[in-house]
Amino acid sequence: MPTDNAERLQQPGFAEAPHYHGHRERLRERFREAGSDALSDYELLELVLFRALPRRDVKPIAKELIARFGSFAEAVHAPAERLREVSGVGDAAIIEIGLIAAAAARVTKGQVKQRTVLSSWSAVIDYCRTTMAFADKEQFRILFLDKRNQLIADELQQVGTVDHTPVYPREIVKRGLELSATAVIMVHNHPSGDPTPSQADIQMTKSIVAIAEPLGIAVHDHIIVGKNGHASLKGLRLI
Repeated sequence: MPTDNAERLQQPGFAEAPHYHGHRERLRERFREAGSDALSDYELLELVLFRALPRRDVKPIAKELIARFGSFAEAVHAPAERLREVSGVGDAAIIEIGLIAAAAARVTKGQVKQRTVLSSWSAVIDYCRTTMAFADKEQFRILFLDKRNQLIADELQQVGTVDHTPVYPREIVKRGLELSATAVIMVHNHPSGDPTPSQADIQMTKSIVAIAEPLGIAVHDHIIVGKNGHASLKGLRLI
């Protein structure tokens, strides 16, 4: 009969637990005890990957994802085809990673819907950045508001290329009238990361204002988001 654990593990039918099992428990314990602030970006990503890859050491994969994309936020918002380029990342991992981005968007959207949009402006900015700042193509989103400035609808109008999205002012106003909206907030992202508005952004916004306001639809703002922050055309006095 084996006299200690070392002898026991050498017997047929017993296998030593993989080295990363203890690491997983220690990481979970740190998260339970101290929260996410106690973990680096790659460690937080490890926790995300544990369920998707239960029989694999995920630390090298998490480190590679952070090295490639730059941060936790950028990694969880990365397109599936780019995530798949990282060795060890398959469908299960992509779903787990995508769930984090989806959950963050759902939470921030809920915070916007709880109060009037203009009284929860920081929540609006958080939502816009969460949903769009890390996208690799330009997206143009409209928040349609009622007369109490509460959200009626949040619609992604167009998806373009890395530096251009086709926007049709009359279609935006038409949709606003269909929804009986009395105001809109326009949002789009700059995949370059720099949210500084271009001349094209300014001209397009002024065109929408010129068509919308005579029909009773106010343009509260046009927000541009990027990895490096956000810009408000209203705040910059460009509209």
